[in-house]
This record gives sequence, structure tokens and C-alpha cells, in this order.
Amino acid sequence: MSEEIRVLIVDDHTIVRQGLARLLDEQSGMKVIGQASDGQKAIEEAMRLTPEVIIMDIALPRMNGIEAVKRIRKSLPKTKILILSMYSHEHYIHQLMEAGVSGYLLKDDSGSDIIRAIHAALKDETPLNPAISKVLLASYHSPDKKKSVSERFKQLTNREREVLQLIAEGHSTRQIADILFVSTSTVKSHRAHLMEKLDLDSPVKLIHFAIQLGLVDPEIWPPLDAT
Repeated sequence: MSEEIRVLIVDDHTIVRQGLARLLDEQSGMKVIGQASDGQKAIEEAMRLTPEVIIMDIALPRMNGIEAVKRIRKSLPKTKILILSMYSHEHYIHQLMEAGVSGYLLKDDSGSDIIRAIHAALKDETPLNPAISKVLLASYHSPDKKKSVSERFKQLTNREREVLQLIAEGHSTRQIADILFVSTSTVKSHRAHLMEKLDLDSPVKLIHFAIQLGLVDPEIWPPLDAT
């Protein structure tokens, strides 16, 4: 409704946020009204600022972009959410489309691609990077086999997904309890449910599972602290 398109940027890399903010603020009729560096903060800032458009990465600390999108969409159904990521995993694409994102771009897209995507999303179009379109198209021709990693992930509750991500990021049981404001026994219970639902027999395998999903980067995978 406002004359300026109000944008919230969510990315855990400061240089990416700053570069994107500079690009958008230089555009006539666009204004970056906030930034967030993790999924939990993204939700808080979205509720506080009610932007027209959110540009969000997927691999975020504390809560990944998929979960953040779902929660924001519930409270702000009119806000357009554009994914801007380096990842093009099939399970990401399908889950994010199901969650109701307005478009999916990759970080090798140009600044003008991002500007066009914002305008397209506001017209209720779905801007997609060509590589993303290709994955979506290919998935229609490939029948589902046995339960895939992403299908197993879909069985988890929102809280279990949060706990999985925090375990994969290397947080201890005590740290997870503090982050989520629950007891350590609750965290241990969630971890046991995760292993049962995913048919895994150790916490280390939970990390391997999260890496397969792309929830954490294997190159910066921290050691598990299972205290």
C-alpha cells in the first residue's frame, strides 16, 4: 500500500546483507527497513516491521529459512518472501514452494534479476532462477522411490526440526535448552524422538542427516557436543 516497497533482508553474512541493502536503497521506490542474521530474528523483525517483501537465505543459524518462512507466512500471509540462496537442493525447493514463497533466486543472479523479482512477486508472479525451474521440471518426470531424506524430515514437528538444527550446529544439550527456554530433559526427549522417527541410532547420525538435507554446511560442520 505504501509508495515505497519496504524490504527486510535476512542472511547470516553481514557483507551479503550490506551489499543487498545498498543495491535496494539505490532503487527508486524501495527501502530496506530491517535486517536479520538468523531465522528466529527474521520472525521477530517481520512481525515488528511488517515488510511488503522479505529476501531470505535458507541456511540460517538458530532456525533455518524453511521453518522461518512457514511461521512468517502464518502471521503475515500478504508479505512476499523471496529466497536468495546458494543452494538448489530439490527438497529445499519443494518445501519452500509448499510453504508459499513467492520466488527462488540463487546468489549468482544479478542485482537487476533481484530487482525484477521483487516487482514480479508484488504482481503475484513467481520469479525463479532457471536452475530452480529446471529442478522443478525434472521432479515431475522422476517418480518417487522409497522414503527420501526430505520425506523423513517432513514427519518432524516444528520443535523437533529446531532441535535437529541446533544439534547439527554443534550446540550442547544445555545450550539448546537455554536457547529454546526448555529443560535439558526436554531436549534429550526431543533428541530421542528424532532418532526414533528418522530411524537413526546415534546423535552423530543426526548431524549426517542434517548435512544431507543441507541444513548445515559440511565444510564448517562443528564437532558434536553431546553434554
